[in-house]
Amino acid sequence: MKTLRPILMLASFLIVTANAAAQTTPAPPAAPTPSSTPASKPKAKPVAKKPATPAATPSATPAAPTPTVVPAPAPDDPNIDLVYGAYQRGFYRTTFDLATKRAQENGDPKAMTMLGELYANALGVKRDDAKAAAWYRRAADGGDREGMFELAMLRLAGRGGPTDREEAAKLLASSAKLGNPKAAYNLALLYLDGQTLPQDLRRAAELLRLAADAGNPEAQYALATFYKEGTGVPKDVEKAVRLLQAASLADNVDAEVEYAIALFNGTGTPKNEPAAVALLRKAARQNNPIAQNRLARVLASGQGTPVDRVEALKWHLIAKTAGKGDPALDEALANLSPEDRAKAENAVRKWLGAK
Repeated sequence: MKTLRPILMLASFLIVTANAAAQTTPAPPAAPTPSSTPASKPKAKPVAKKPATPAATPSATPAAPTPTVVPAPAPDDPNIDLVYGAYQRGFYRTTFDLATKRAQENGDPKAMTMLGELYANALGVKRDDAKAAAWYRRAADGGDREGMFELAMLRLAGRGGPTDREEAAKLLASSAKLGNPKAAYNLALLYLDGQTLPQDLRRAAELLRLAADAGNPEAQYALATFYKEGTGVPKDVEKAVRLLQAASLADNVDAEVEYAIALFNGTGTPKNEPAAVALLRKAARQNNPIAQNRLARVLASGQGTPVDRVEALKWHLIAKTAGKGDPALDEALANLSPEDRAKAENAVRKWLGAK
């Protein structure tokens, strides 16, 4: 079942992650002649990255990454599950009718979870958090790990009842014990946060590993940072890079940026500048300011890609609109002709107008 609602935000773990990964990055030329001098590593916040600053000693106690809800898995055989099939096709009223029948006549916990999903997200019925919580509760009591997880998310968000982080933690633990990777990931966040549960970095790492092994890209990205820093696990840069690669293949944009930087510098993986540039382009098009800045640098210097100063200025200006200024690029691109500068600025207007 696809979960669309927001959940409670915890302290950002991405600050530590970004600092750890981008230890050296391609630098812009200091003059019209491209340079290959590496830059210092960037700092970041959960979404928009901050300008690069000198490397700092990583914190011994990282904050937690943003909790993420990913779609629930399909039933074991969705081809014969009419409820899930109707849901997949967007026939929400039909889904509601079929799930109601199965819940009432068969006591099916998965059908109960589906009803909670429909009420929680106003799919085919009017949104009703209290009814959503009630159905999730019945599903959880029936042993459905998805119902447990969804009810935990409501309790964290204070929907359908008062916020109850302690109950949420118990529900997440029960769901994780039944093999739910989303629950394992979010429970890890609680162990990182150290408010609801005592901070336990080793336990957080264990839970992140469970979620990462199940293919959760956010867990893969978070665990990669643990391995880079030696937080809760022995330090292992190669494992970190493999996890970044996996998360990158699942379109985690922060992982794409950090894996690109690792490829560019040959850190924990064979050096591959063209592949790194391709990943930076992909992340830049997803509006990641760090990627936009790094792409501008390699385009200006010609490292791993042909020099394109107009395109470099375009991405540099776009990154600046998100607060990712770069005085070195300002200087390196200052001598563009008025015609080339006008081309870049026109491209920036088109980009920003499409957002």
